[in-house]
Amino acid sequence: MVEAAAILAGDRRQMARLLTLIENGAPEAQGPLAELFAHTGRAHLIGITGPPGSGKSSLVNELAKHYRQAAPPVSVAILAVDPSSPFTGGAILGDRIRMRDLAGDPGVFIRSMASRGSLGGLAAATADMARVLDAAGFEQVLIETVGAGQSEVEVARMAQTTVVVEAPGLGDDVQAIKAGLLEAADVLVVNKADRPGADAAVRALRASLDLAHPTQRRWAVPVGFQHDASAAPPAPPAPADIWMPPILQTVAIQGRGIDALIEAIGQHRRRLAATGELAVRERERLVHELYNRLRDRLLAGLLAQVGPSALDEALDRILRRELDPGSAARRLADQVQ
Repeated sequence: MVEAAAILAGDRRQMARLLTLIENGAPEAQGPLAELFAHTGRAHLIGITGPPGSGKSSLVNELAKHYRQAAPPVSVAILAVDPSSPFTGGAILGDRIRMRDLAGDPGVFIRSMASRGSLGGLAAATADMARVLDAAGFEQVLIETVGAGQSEVEVARMAQTTVVVEAPGLGDDVQAIKAGLLEAADVLVVNKADRPGADAAVRALRASLDLAHPTQRRWAVPVGFQHDASAAPPAPPAPADIWMPPILQTVAIQGRGIDALIEAIGQHRRRLAATGELAVRERERLVHELYNRLRDRLLAGLLAQVGPSALDEALDRILRRELDPGSAARRLADQVQ
């Protein structure tokens, strides 16, 4: 049995066991998670996202090394989400191979996990796993996404600071302008900056930043969670005070530009705290998470009450074109008391 007190005391085995239970969706993880929640909110959650081949894993590796070499050293946990095969369900979990030089450091913890088909670049259990690492006392939690492209903006809901990594040669100038990843960025990085085309990539990002990045980033509140004015969160900073993402150049495999990246990440965190936007983002993130969890629980309850025979019957009628999917869903929902 996993004990929350042991995790708070620094027991790595207990922490690893709880992470496995969370990833597998085991019910026995809920008790320790509930106990640990009161001890969260101290870590800086940093999302690292970007297209495949941009060097995210190498950048995460160098960030962790530089945090550990700081004075005093900063403890780092890494959550690396790898894509699952749609045919076998397996995942390579290759980040453990790329980050071998971090092995043996007691101030670093690396956990690879499979996405298991979850959209948005993050596995469904990532939020709970990040909370465990937060409660365990890690100061920086680096969350590296699958690398599937523009659909990965979901990381920006969880992370306090989102680093979007691009690289020369991964697309034309129009690619950088597309909405999604660019709008999610708090810090933009052109990695592999020693390659031809790096300066052009920086120019394209700078030219499109004002167009693609909103003057204030507010995630939509799900339907059913609108609040009256008395319960509204603090107003976000005025447009003139909005953080504009810096564009940095790095060569991760050589360690170049990492100090400037760490400084930019720190500046963003301090800015969030000073303006009150950190609290605003946290509230909106929790609203989104609560909505998703409620939706999943309600759907599971509905399916359990309706039963497989009613579902099969509705599907057969849909296939025969006797009933449309919208009407079928309404009829099934109406059966639930």
